[in-house]
Amino acid sequence: MELGALEPYEGALRQAQQLSLVTADGRLLPLAIDRYLDDADDADRTVLDRCTAPVLDVGCGPGRIVYALAAEGMPALGVDIAEFAVALTVQRGAPALSRDVFDRVPGEGRWPTVLVLDGNIGIGGDVAGLLTRLALLAAPRGSLIVEASTTEAGTDDVLQVRFTDAALGTGTGPEFGWSVVAADVLMAHAERAGLKTTDYWSAGGREFLRFERRTDAA
Repeated sequence: MELGALEPYEGALRQAQQLSLVTADGRLLPLAIDRYLDDADDADRTVLDRCTAPVLDVGCGPGRIVYALAAEGMPALGVDIAEFAVALTVQRGAPALSRDVFDRVPGEGRWPTVLVLDGNIGIGGDVAGLLTRLALLAAPRGSLIVEASTTEAGTDDVLQVRFTDAALGTGTGPEFGWSVVAADVLMAHAERAGLKTTDYWSAGGREFLRFERRTDAA
């Protein structure tokens, strides 16, 4: 991601202001800044209940999930490329690193649970590539728990987006790649990445899937 692309996001976290992604044709993809800054909600709890510690939270944002896991005595680590989000996580009393998931991550290949929530499966606009990377972070019998985009079945969009104030509809800062992928398509991407779907559920208007490595995958 280009230098400065995250400034609007970090500013929204500082001010607790609404923010969206906007595509080149003006389509708005709202971000749930209030939820990111809040404590874990009931939908999040359905994820926490399925975690085996220690847990790696990819794109942890301001840390509500890492903090909730820590509060339950479950070791967890958040990673995020937004330095201010990482600082907020640490201020909450939860561990986090400023790190790109494609760079070296502590404990690679040994995490029992890897989480990708809040639309972060869209990172980079390459769902299959991201899933392949995440599978390398998980332990051999570990799980990936991924939140699908809340969208109609069959959606598999690769977009170029910018951040924007939700009220303006015009982008600011450099473009970056982002994917919007429905749960059914996410399952197909996972299959191509050598993963199998072991669980699917919905809660609070959100959809989640759990994947594990296929034993026959190379």
